[in-house]
Amino acid sequence: MANAALKLISTIFILVFLSSFIIPGRNCQEFSRKLSKKEFGLKREKLSHLHFYFHDIVSGRNPTAVRVASAAMTNTSSSLFGAVVMMDDPLTVGPNMTSKLVGRAQGIYASADLNELGLLMVLNFAFVERKYNGSTLSVLGRNKVFSAVREMPIVGGSGIFRFARGYALAKTHYANLQTGDAIVEYNVYVFHY
Repeated sequence: MANAALKLISTIFILVFLSSFIIPGRNCQEFSRKLSKKEFGLKREKLSHLHFYFHDIVSGRNPTAVRVASAAMTNTSSSLFGAVVMMDDPLTVGPNMTSKLVGRAQGIYASADLNELGLLMVLNFAFVERKYNGSTLSVLGRNKVFSAVREMPIVGGSGIFRFARGYALAKTHYANLQTGDAIVEYNVYVFHY
């Protein structure tokens, strides 16, 4: 009897063990699978418009953007080609620095054009305001600085902006060519759940 029970348990174990290789499941190692929006709690997609001002301060005692790298030719280049700047710029409701803080622009911009001031922007808009607190939007794109309006893609986000996609329109509100300080108005249009 004990021998029969042992044989039955062994058979069941072998079947379970082998079926784990044959029947794909959630715990197996697979490269991809189709998911439903319900599995992630995703509801109807929304389109939001965010409006704020970006304060890029490179001069003075408390800069919010600092050059962290440059090429041998950067200072002789008309476009500052090769300059890499790290930023933690305040985002405010209005163009004045004393207006309400809604977040920060954190990331890098680099001069990536030999002929004109064209920046590669790699940054997160990290929000601190109301329902957006703790959420981010990620920007990756080209900023042709002297164009009246620049469009850059929103390539993702976190928090309330998980699965985000859209674009940001940047328009210079103020620029001091002597110091390099600038205030840029942003209108961001983003789809999210």
